[in-house]
Amino acid sequence: MKNYLEFEKEIKSLEENLEKSKNPFDKDGISQVDTAKIEKIQEEINDKLKSTYSALNSWQKTMVARHEDRPRANFYIKEIFSDFTLLSGDRLFADDRSLTAGFGVIENKSVLILGQEKGEDLNSRMDRNFGMMKPEGYRKSIRLMRLADRFKIPVITFIDTPGAYPGIGAEQRGQAIAIANSIECCMSLKVPNISIIIGEGGSGGAIALASSNKVIMLEHSIYSVISPEGCASILWRDPSKSLEAASAMKLTSKELLNLGIVDEVIDEPIGGAHRDNREMAIQIKKSIIDNLKSFENLSGEEIFNQRKSRFLKIGRDKGFKKPSEKFSEKLAYVQPSYSKIVSFLEARKNLLITTIVILATIMLLSVFL
Repeated sequence: MKNYLEFEKEIKSLEENLEKSKNPFDKDGISQVDTAKIEKIQEEINDKLKSTYSALNSWQKTMVARHEDRPRANFYIKEIFSDFTLLSGDRLFADDRSLTAGFGVIENKSVLILGQEKGEDLNSRMDRNFGMMKPEGYRKSIRLMRLADRFKIPVITFIDTPGAYPGIGAEQRGQAIAIANSIECCMSLKVPNISIIIGEGGSGGAIALASSNKVIMLEHSIYSVISPEGCASILWRDPSKSLEAASAMKLTSKELLNLGIVDEVIDEPIGGAHRDNREMAIQIKKSIIDNLKSFENLSGEEIFNQRKSRFLKIGRDKGFKKPSEKFSEKLAYVQPSYSKIVSFLEARKNLLITTIVILATIMLLSVFL
């Protein structure tokens, strides 16, 4: 049974009509199926999907990113990678089922795969803790990323979480330090790490695994420091203002691409990834292969510096760059031209004020004398 969102009422009506038209049984028994009518309804559905999904606002995109039928990490792992070997446990406390982790093969190349898994139905979602990782999950990812780094194996992560688990048990076991250590581990790797945000990328729970060389988003996924509802509750004390919050937060893929927060956006099938899971998997696989190829000729130090430079330049006009073309050299801050002018004027502020006063005095004297 398909699940429909609030803004898909007309699409739901059309698809129900389509199913009725495909049914050869009516009140008079078996009848001939009207193929022309079916084709016409299907065209109407496609047109409606295009017009609806091309005009989604930020809150509607949030709803799509959370769609119950949206493909999860485990689906993509099965479709994209072969010879997947599941690895479990953090060697300290327990195994976190909200993180699927293991080694697999893509295009004859071994990779480490880390996937935040929400689950497919109520039971599996409860088992997976709705994709909210606990400290043991982050420690498991750190253990495996260090193993991959030791054997020069690239890391692929699938991000899909509303955030890290905020329960008291997680806090008692060191949730904050586990997230911080995971970010540090991601940033220190000498192998390529590529992150794909397939649904929700929420808060530090997502950043802990998305501090990567390349951060890729699906078209209708979201990536933010807090949920729109949480933001509305804090700023306006009113969770109903989620639409305003979502718009202000710039959490959609195109907005984040323009801001330089993410590196690539993968277009989804018409109507979202949940309408054509396998086509979405094909597109993600192609993107992973292309991005892995871009790092083939780089050394470990060059890969590390590329990642470091990527994050240092976020929010800056030109950011940090190498003094020369060699990645191994230290990164230096590139100060924008306007900033240089402002710094120059501020350093000589007293001299400028004195000069202006003298010139003004000379002009007044020339008028009255």
